[in-house]
Amino acid sequence: MERKIDVRIRELEEKDIEELAGIESEAFSMPWSKHDFEELLRQPYCRYLVALVNGRIAGGCGYTESLGEATIDNVVVAEAYRGMGIAQAMLRELILRGESEGVGAFTLEVRVSNTIAIHIYEKNGFKSEGIRPGFYEKPREDAMIMWRRGTIVQ
Repeated sequence: MERKIDVRIRELEEKDIEELAGIESEAFSMPWSKHDFEELLRQPYCRYLVALVNGRIAGGCGYTESLGEATIDNVVVAEAYRGMGIAQAMLRELILRGESEGVGAFTLEVRVSNTIAIHIYEKNGFKSEGIRPGFYEKPREDAMIMWRRGTIVQ
């Protein structure tokens, strides 16, 4: 029997930062720090969401907006919660909120080897539009540049 999880998505709050920074440090070789998250909370052009599963922070995602376009800076899900559709739900909510505030296009970079993330982005209307050679460090790897223009895929 499948266990039911309660997922809630809301704006990042200062009280979430320590837990989210911990998830970040476990997921990435060059993680954002607590200070990085504190700074983005102060910026009116940044939007950051967290997903809570049964009351615990399970992940986060966010963007930086400029002139009607948003760069998705980060999508991260704690290892224990991967494969449950949380990244998909957060990304969909982030795009919907951005569109409601006038964002007309979204872009991001993703490691070319990260096929799971690429699939999630494609499900949300992103398309590959190029490669940034050697973009990532630790380990060195190319980034796929993806764009999503127009309304969200339902």
